[in-house]
Amino acid sequence: LKESEEKLRNVFENYDFTTEVIVASIRHPLHVVEAALTGADIATIPFKVIEKMFQHPLTDIGIERFLADWKKVQNK
Repeated sequence: LKESEEKLRNVFENYDFTTEVIVASIRHPLHVVEAALTGADIATIPFKVIEKMFQHPLTDIGIERFLADWKKVQNK
């Protein structure tokens, strides 16, 4: 899929078409990343996928560390 999106983008750019690439049927957060990397102008993303994009273990760890550091600063 990624390769076909890149080929399509190249055709549009080579022939100076005025169009936008819309990526649909996104079912996983990685599809969003791939759409962005291939230069999609628009992506239709189901809410469930958007929620998954924000639910990552490293995000939770980062937020916990940030809050702990913030509490330390407040106590000084």
